[in-house]
Amino acid sequence: MNDRYGGVRQRFGVVAGIEPLASAVELFGLLMEESGGVECAQVDARFASLPLPVSADEAAAQTANKLRIFDAIRDFERRGVTAVLLPCFASHTFIDELRANTRLPIVDVVEAVRAHIQEHFPGVRRIGVVVSDTVRESRLFEKYFVTPEFEVIHARCDEGAGRAMLALACARLVEQGAQVIVPGMDGMHGTDALPLPVIDVPRVYARYALSGRCEPAMPAFRVGVLGGVGPAATVDFLQKIVRNTEARCDQDHIKLLVEQNPQIPDRTENLIGDGADPTVSLYATCKRLEEGGADVIAIPCNTAHAFVERIQPYLAIPIVNMLTVTARYLRETFPALREVGVLATSGTLGSGVYARALEREGLRQIVPEPALQARVMAAIYGTQGVKAGHTTGPCQDDIAAALEGLIEAGVEAVILGCTELPLLLPQETFVGRRGARVTLIDPTDVLARQCVARAMRARG
Repeated sequence: MNDRYGGVRQRFGVVAGIEPLASAVELFGLLMEESGGVECAQVDARFASLPLPVSADEAAAQTANKLRIFDAIRDFERRGVTAVLLPCFASHTFIDELRANTRLPIVDVVEAVRAHIQEHFPGVRRIGVVVSDTVRESRLFEKYFVTPEFEVIHARCDEGAGRAMLALACARLVEQGAQVIVPGMDGMHGTDALPLPVIDVPRVYARYALSGRCEPAMPAFRVGVLGGVGPAATVDFLQKIVRNTEARCDQDHIKLLVEQNPQIPDRTENLIGDGADPTVSLYATCKRLEEGGADVIAIPCNTAHAFVERIQPYLAIPIVNMLTVTARYLRETFPALREVGVLATSGTLGSGVYARALEREGLRQIVPEPALQARVMAAIYGTQGVKAGHTTGPCQDDIAAALEGLIEAGVEAVILGCTELPLLLPQETFVGRRGARVTLIDPTDVLARQCVARAMRARG
């Protein structure tokens, strides 16, 4: 159903607070009323009224409240809610923590009040607020009504105070020169008239939510990593993500969502033998990353890219194709290059995925002759190979022999087209027996830099 504010019917999630400005039912009634009444209601609502935390430890109670609200928001995400309302000033003392960990926009009640006052009372400078000690000590209102343009005046009043005490608090605000009163306590409405405006916070909040002016959630860009193919290569990829990120502190690094799933059937066995088809397992893992909030997916496994074209059409987020970005990197970095050596599993070579990626960039793939390709497979899959946990000994000898063969074929650059191979060849160049040098290209590192670059662009 369309609405008058943005084309799609709005579905609000309302989380009852520890200091409710209005009950969920009252707020829902206001939303319905302001959007046109029951017969032509333009909104829908979901409620979360959870048990309030009870603890003698104030810090523990505050933590419990944060977590119950966060859990309610997570539930709203699953239920198709489009925006969250927190009708409680105390909940807004940690709104930034909630926003950093959800994709749902949270409608800011204090911003709604500020916008209302600026629009309807443009000459007002002294804002009187009746809030709890928690809100007052957090200086929540001072963050929105900034000096010297505004002055916030507080009147202390305990939660659950009767109307007489609330009226006394308001009287103190009048004495201190407040020009408008913002009530943050239940029971403020229906009190005797005061000689200055009292903001109807629930109604102002409902109208602001319906206006669509709340800022959308801007969670950090998240890279989903399909790991376990193989496990050591995934750890290597994560290290390269960290190494390629310019960071002064932990918080400068990018968010990663990693599913380490070594049980995905072997890609090479399927491509060159009668091994189980890994398509469903790869797709299922990608879907879990997608559902977990990833913005892109990285697969640090060259052979798995033979299956990317099968599953990409069924995903809502892109897989950053390691082969494509590697071929593009070669073309941009070595414009005179025409032929490129590729060391990879027989499954990767047989699928033609690298050959096609290189051809699109005007490059031709050169691979080891069959006897040497058998040694590449031994270096990767053999009992003394890298997948068995070895990085020295026969696996080193086998891969060096394959590189010597590519040098003799005249190549100047070699792609390490299996993500385990950089574990055997961490250096940037390989020097042959006769002194010839070839540049070693690590697709895992190219992929890591591409993922970091995307995350940095998303930060703006």
